[in-house]
Amino acid sequence: MIEFWLKLWQLTRPYKGRFSLGVLCGVFSGMADTAVLLTVAIVAGAAFPGDAALPDKVPRWAVNIYRSAQHWIAPHSSSRLALISLVSLIPLVMLARGLVNYLSSYLMNWVGIRAICDLRARLFEHLLHQPLSFLARNSTGELMSRIGSDVGLLQVMLGVSLVTLIREPINVIAMGCIPLAISWRYTLIALVTLPLCVIPVAIYNRKVRKSAASIQSETAGLNRVMHESFTGVRIIKGYNLEKIAGERFRASQGKFVNHSMRVVRATESPGPIIEFAGAIGAAILILFMAGKVSLNEFLLFIFPLLSLYRPIKALVRLQSDLHRARAATTRVFELLATQSTLVDPPNPTPLQAAHGDIHFDNVSFAYEKEPGLREIPVLRGIQLRVQPGEKVALVGKSGSGKTTLANLLLRFYDPTQGAIRIAGVDLRQAAVADLRRQMAVVTQEIVLFDDTIRNNIAFGRPGATNAEIEDAARHAFAHDFIMEKPQGYDSIVGEKGTNLSGGQRQRIAIARALLRNAPILVLDEATSALDNQAERVVQASLDELMKGRTTICIAHRLSTIQNFDRIVVMDAGQIVEMGGHAELLAKGGIYEKLHSLGSTLDGTIP
Repeated sequence: MIEFWLKLWQLTRPYKGRFSLGVLCGVFSGMADTAVLLTVAIVAGAAFPGDAALPDKVPRWAVNIYRSAQHWIAPHSSSRLALISLVSLIPLVMLARGLVNYLSSYLMNWVGIRAICDLRARLFEHLLHQPLSFLARNSTGELMSRIGSDVGLLQVMLGVSLVTLIREPINVIAMGCIPLAISWRYTLIALVTLPLCVIPVAIYNRKVRKSAASIQSETAGLNRVMHESFTGVRIIKGYNLEKIAGERFRASQGKFVNHSMRVVRATESPGPIIEFAGAIGAAILILFMAGKVSLNEFLLFIFPLLSLYRPIKALVRLQSDLHRARAATTRVFELLATQSTLVDPPNPTPLQAAHGDIHFDNVSFAYEKEPGLREIPVLRGIQLRVQPGEKVALVGKSGSGKTTLANLLLRFYDPTQGAIRIAGVDLRQAAVADLRRQMAVVTQEIVLFDDTIRNNIAFGRPGATNAEIEDAARHAFAHDFIMEKPQGYDSIVGEKGTNLSGGQRQRIAIARALLRNAPILVLDEATSALDNQAERVVQASLDELMKGRTTICIAHRLSTIQNFDRIVVMDAGQIVEMGGHAELLAKGGIYEKLHSLGSTLDGTIP
């Protein structure tokens, strides 16, 4: 638990001034109820001197205040103004109480919201810097749950629960001092039943701790099901899977409900037990005090005692929030503690790719199932050198290792054996940002953001001028269709570019790559999902993009790569053939067999 509080303190340290002020207001807020009670008692005693008498054991300082109020009002008993002045203390104290309550809640929420926004941004950026292997092992819904739900619980903890945690213990102590000051013996008699509450509270506390962690896991499961359903909605609708998807969601939601209700039961059950124990204590107290004190003395003693049970119940209810926040903190900081396997060297070597070759030197690679456990290698002993400005195509059946080779070049992963060098520099000796700054990527699955066409192109080089953006669009043969849109370059493309056709999305991606103006270009099956007419337009854009650049193209359609400088044929993670189009056809090997099957590589090699 100490570690949990230390982590919360780390989150609030940038705002420690307001946090400290919020804590101070929380302390005054905890004392405010007692101040209101004492003010009412003193004012009422001074206003009705004949009907009020203090118990003999009231502390001297309280008696002095009480007598001073009576002496002040006595000479002015006939004055309405004096009475109004006295009773006005009650609303003034209530106003002060409301002010410190407001300031305490406002300041703690101010700190909590900003601290949690900082944490959420820090976690988001941390996840973006993780390698693809980490993102492949963790579902998108799970990660979204960590950033959204888990971090949100910490906001509730800092902004709401912490206010209660500061205020109510002070309230209990301050209010408890009144009966203790009057008679500690009677106070102990009244509280003799309170220990009976400890056992059920402890039992329910364990249940809350277990269920709190389960709630967070089930919330992640709900997010995972929703994300899969929304991203795969075409398949769900196409195969009439709405009912099955709904059942999956209901099943996941059912587990969430079960754990949530356990927390509700564990949170609410101690309340009635505490009240029942308090009632027994009050009954026992009446038996002991009957005939020994006046009614006023009994009420002055019993009222503060009864007022203790509300803050005690609030603290008991707070246990569920604490355990859920603790479970969320563990999950969040576990993610933050994850170290990326792709780290920059202490002194990175500057990379100049413009006139350098690309050398795959005996490269082998196997994906990780989990940290430290790798699958069967998907690349074995790759030897390949690409000269500056050369256009090289990678072909082969699905699973031959083409995309993996491109991913290694982009340093989404590091080779398990061998090295990849650009201009003689091992990629592991260069900064990742420096490497990717000198590369442009166009993939089959185009990623466009729900923003304007202009901004989607500008992502290729943030800070580019409008003239540069439009020039890149013209070279990508995208300018004409963009200008046909009602808002031109300021038209929204929709989520994943749903407002554009497949060919239009490809040309926006090509314009983005053109704007980047990188010396190395990676094309990952950029035209395989297009029809013939769209392919011709996009291919013209790609030809413009490849001019003067070192290009590595993963191709399914052999018709698009016949004019490449070299074609590399891969099979089972190895390079089996290499050469020009005519040369490979003349060899009568795998490439010739692929060519004889047709213009696409969607079948298996016979």
